[in-house]
Amino acid sequence: MDAVMEERYDNIMGLAVDLFLPGGKILMEDCIRTLTKRSRSIRRFQENRRLSGEQLRMLIDIARFCPSARNRQPLRYIISVEPEETVLIRSCLLWALDLPDWDGPEEGERPTAYITIVAPEKCSPDPAIDLGIAAQTILLAAAEQGIAGCMFGSIHKEALGQVLSVPPGYDILLVIVLGYPAEEIQLEVVGEDGDTRYWRSSDGVHHVPKRALDDCILRRDWP
Repeated sequence: MDAVMEERYDNIMGLAVDLFLPGGKILMEDCIRTLTKRSRSIRRFQENRRLSGEQLRMLIDIARFCPSARNRQPLRYIISVEPEETVLIRSCLLWALDLPDWDGPEEGERPTAYITIVAPEKCSPDPAIDLGIAAQTILLAAAEQGIAGCMFGSIHKEALGQVLSVPPGYDILLVIVLGYPAEEIQLEVVGEDGDTRYWRSSDGVHHVPKRALDDCILRRDWP
């Protein structure tokens, strides 16, 4: 275990000790719940605060420990932080399908870093499960550091492949945009009409409906 990993392990174990009282009572809201609620799909950022390639590399270092189907570990990552490249990547993404009148972040609000996730063509097992686990882990790790992001599956893949010079034999699976957040997101309960589409109010707040817990559980075996 190298020094960086050892220090991180000690910090995590120290946090675990601090969180719990004798008898298993939790001193504060569970960490993973807090991070999950904090990690929203942010599309507007503080463009004047740039992320470094090393910061993204450390996020990937955490994701590489994630479970993998049959432990094949097919995912590969492309880090982009240089402004000349990020402006080209941005034009390859469809920014918000449920906000058809919004063309994406304006100057000053654009993300400063991108992680593009690829995998070998005709990969077996299907890398979709690995992809979801790794992408969410990256965003949770980012949220821990006050960094926000958003996953993009709606991609002009051919154009992006040319921008990134993706090696032959690899498929583009997902793009994660990252930066320091510059928008407010409000979680709310899905209304009686069942509409789950996100929307933006006139004050710029991004509203995200979430199903109530009981609506997510189809069956339970306790009273």
